Amino acid sequence: MNKSFLFFSLILCIVSSCKQEQDPFQIGKQHIGLLTDSTQVKDLKTIYANDSIVNYNGNQFTGLINDIDVFEKGGKKLLSISPRNSSDSTSYIQSVRVFDPRFKTDKNVSAESTFKDISKNYKISRIDNLINTIVVSVNEINASFTIDKEELPANMRFDRSLSIEATHIPDNAKIKYFFLNWSKTK
Repeated sequence: MNKSFLFFSLILCIVSSCKQEQDPFQIGKQHIGLLTDSTQVKDLKTIYANDSIVNYNGNQFTGLINDIDVFEKGGKKLLSISPRNSSDSTSYIQSVRVFDPRFKTDKNVSAESTFKDISKNYKISRIDNLINTIVVSVNEINASFTIDKEELPANMRFDRSLSIEATHIPDNAKIKYFFLNWSKTK
């Protein structure tokens, strides 16, 4: 009895010591570093205790825009976080804009990647043609990549009614913005 208890305790210690810590720069479908799709605004000060958090009050009269920017202590901007409800500290995160190229997906896609990096690693779900940009959506990781239309061939830059396909986008087109989008109800 004592030997089996000792053996069980030893196995339990080994298993618990093998617990892997979350990479603070890893991007997944439901997380970016320690930030998850279930994180509430009130939890940000705990998650980014070693960084600087700056609240942006876009329109104090209507409360419409309230992005929260996260900076390293040295001043480098890491992320811009948009809560679902700007006036509720229990609100979940709606989207995260990635600035720092150290944040990478498991397939090594970052804010400094190109369209080729996206298309060879992920299935493109949708491409939206906007005024000055196109938005490439990848549902597999809840991400949207914005590419400036200046990266497209000249004959495709000005027609918003044009249906842009992945084959129309040059492989070396650079990402302008990289967003993660989460859809919690609160």
